[in-house]
Amino acid sequence: MKKNSEWWRGGVIYQIYPRSFKDSNGDGIGDLKGITEKLDYVASLGVDGVWISPFFKSPMADFGYDVSDYQNIDPIFGTLADCDVMIAEMHKRGLKLIVDLVLNHTSEKHPWFIESRKSRDNPKSDWYVWADPKDDGTPPNNWMSVFGGSAWQYDTKRGQYYWHQFLKEQPDLNVRNPEVQNELIRIMRWWLDRGVDGFRLDALNHCMHDAQLRNNPPFEGFDRKQPSGRQTHPYFWQRHLYDKTQPEMIPFLERLRALCDEYPDRMMVAEIGDDFQIKTSVEYTNGDKRLHTAYSFALMSKEIYTAKGIRSVVEEYITAPGDSWPSWAFSNHDIMRVATRWSKTGTPDARQAKMLIALLTTLRGTAFIYQGEELGLAEADVPFEKLQDPFGKFLWPEDKGRDGCRTPMPWDARQKHAGFSSGAEPWLPISVAQLPASVASSDNNPDSVLNFARHFIQWRKQHPAIIRGDLTFIDTAEPVIAFMRHYEGTDIFCAFNLGDQKVTLTMPRRFAPLSASGLSGEVNDNNLTLNAYAGFIGI
Repeated sequence: MKKNSEWWRGGVIYQIYPRSFKDSNGDGIGDLKGITEKLDYVASLGVDGVWISPFFKSPMADFGYDVSDYQNIDPIFGTLADCDVMIAEMHKRGLKLIVDLVLNHTSEKHPWFIESRKSRDNPKSDWYVWADPKDDGTPPNNWMSVFGGSAWQYDTKRGQYYWHQFLKEQPDLNVRNPEVQNELIRIMRWWLDRGVDGFRLDALNHCMHDAQLRNNPPFEGFDRKQPSGRQTHPYFWQRHLYDKTQPEMIPFLERLRALCDEYPDRMMVAEIGDDFQIKTSVEYTNGDKRLHTAYSFALMSKEIYTAKGIRSVVEEYITAPGDSWPSWAFSNHDIMRVATRWSKTGTPDARQAKMLIALLTTLRGTAFIYQGEELGLAEADVPFEKLQDPFGKFLWPEDKGRDGCRTPMPWDARQKHAGFSSGAEPWLPISVAQLPASVASSDNNPDSVLNFARHFIQWRKQHPAIIRGDLTFIDTAEPVIAFMRHYEGTDIFCAFNLGDQKVTLTMPRRFAPLSASGLSGEVNDNNLTLNAYAGFIGI
């Protein structure tokens, strides 16, 4: 095992969605050279690393999450030489690079699948999940696709169904097959040798299926009339006991960890989407032989935005038995932007956006910030005729899909296409509603969300208790969430008002404000008064 500084433990990682970050060649699509151009901006945020969504060669049915060549860059993003320059420039600025790797599935145009579907006895015939139809010709079981309909697609060449948990253009690899595992590990080693600092492992708990292909049971008690929108999608009507999160996945995780441990200062973070998100996250990261950390969608629903809701999720993780380090995110490329999702009025509030950045980065764990979150960007409203997301087209109009959080980064409202591209119309429309919070406008505003984020992320590095300390929640009434961070004899008190009205609470004792944090509250003996969407950190 190589020496590891564990830079990621308590770090802040910035997610870039490459199609929408910066277009360097005027074709309307962001690329690797565009990312490199903007690395000074990324470094100015004070983050420790960058996670980039997939930039591998792909037919783009799911915008890069359908990989056709793991060892090549898609031409719309650039070349391997561009990637090498980007890695080197990141490292010059002290930034680590986390590559988004999809181990669960490939594109249907990947050479592996093209060979696999030719026959039932070719060298790669068992590299994907194939099964015979039932006697009546219907699919092998009741498994559903996350993107709608059955997860089984009939293939006339083999006379069998293949399994796809997402689009039919994304057949699932048979990760049970040792040959498949070996090849995936070889690919990871190739990227580690190229200089990447780790992997974000997409949909990782989806990688292993039940060998008996048993039917999933119904989700008992599921309310199909609930207002959340989930009732419109039958995928959520099942309890996903057999199509993912199988116990045989653990030995594979340990193989992945053993690979990373051959290299210094590398890490892996799993994306967990599961009926039992925290339980699975803990299981996949427990001890020093599995993954380094994991994050889930547990803090990304609209309903979770209460002190009780957020506390229940974090407390479940940190009180779980074993030794596991969590990661947290409020936004990413798959979810409505948090500034809109958790807004009481539907209109983002800069005060709330600042408070949420401070809350996210003071929880025990590693924090992931999605591009534009540091600006307090609102969710964009993309009209149906300009939608690109196949999931959004499937769910429209009850759900508009993922395009609203994927619109291009607004760099400068005074420039063509907000400075994202100097040429063609961007692949998704620029959001007019986001222009007042553009980077250029925010740069020049000392009270902007951006300047607060820069200051706070840098400031927190001075406090080991916030970076690596233990966390204990303090009982408070809604809408205040409060907790202590403890480290080597230092106690730091954190409190955040999630509501839009002034509140007063009693602290465990009098804490002197760490006013350099940029947060403020009125302290009177043990009493703390917080304005709407205000935060307080004291010692």
